[in-house]
Amino acid sequence: MHAITIREPGGPENLEWTEVPDPVAGEGEVLIDVTATAVNRADLLQRKGNYAPPPGTSDIMGLECSGTIAALGEGVEGWQVGDEVCALLAGGGYAEKVAVPAVQLLPVPGEVELAAAAGLPEVACTVWSNVVMLAGLGEGDVLLVHGGAGGIGTHAIQTGKALGATVAVTAGSAERLESCRQLGADIVINYREQDFVEELRKETGGADVILDNMGAKYLDRNIDALATGGRLVVIGMQGGIKAELNLGKLIMKRASVAATTLRARPVEEKGAIVADVRERLWPLVERGTVQPVIGQVLPLAEAADAHRALEEGGVFGKILLMAK
Repeated sequence: MHAITIREPGGPENLEWTEVPDPVAGEGEVLIDVTATAVNRADLLQRKGNYAPPPGTSDIMGLECSGTIAALGEGVEGWQVGDEVCALLAGGGYAEKVAVPAVQLLPVPGEVELAAAAGLPEVACTVWSNVVMLAGLGEGDVLLVHGGAGGIGTHAIQTGKALGATVAVTAGSAERLESCRQLGADIVINYREQDFVEELRKETGGADVILDNMGAKYLDRNIDALATGGRLVVIGMQGGIKAELNLGKLIMKRASVAATTLRARPVEEKGAIVADVRERLWPLVERGTVQPVIGQVLPLAEAADAHRALEEGGVFGKILLMAK
């Protein structure tokens, strides 16, 4: 089969469209003929040599895909060859075929097209596991999402609104903020021109839940932006890895800080997240309340251009790579 491989760590020019051995479905796994995959920031880190895949998993990039089941491994139940699915992956999505544990499969929901479904698993499982399963977002809460125009952000806006929350977002331009508003964001903040702590305080008593992709750079101000009893969940480190935490502020607000990653979790943990997503979020997707937001579509062989586009920051939502 063909796949995108990394010639050596570095820029997008180091991505190659090349022949690699076909994967085989092991026990408890299915083999998928990939229709499409999607680009995530973790892929950019892996390309640069800064985010190695978990031991025992494919070194091919790609954390999600959609396609058709081509073969079932031993012990797989509940799925058939020919089923159209999307899947959360530990790697391997930038290829024409991928093997994945069956517990990480999701059916293609409702009226969502098969290719577009490739943009759902990673964002759905990331947002749901952090905002809902961990931070307990509920009706009437205030959710602040940093990077509202990205793949995670556009999904979090819709999920937050579907759960009855007031959603605030940060983004870097008036155009991107207006697109966030059209998705349902109630409060939009231009981080280049406005202080998100001050703007949030004008509108609310603070955030009950903050979903943060910046890490160190925003840590202190995120604590300031929390409401009493608020929960900050850090899922990215675009703003650095080390910062000073003022425990006094945290204690006075009876607040909490958590930091998580999805890719390195054991299969059984991912399976539990996927199962909860299927039970509680997928009905919202099937009704059209939450939908994939696709900003750009390219052939898989042009993955380098997709990486450049994501790094330049002009894409709203997800970038899809078509294997077929």
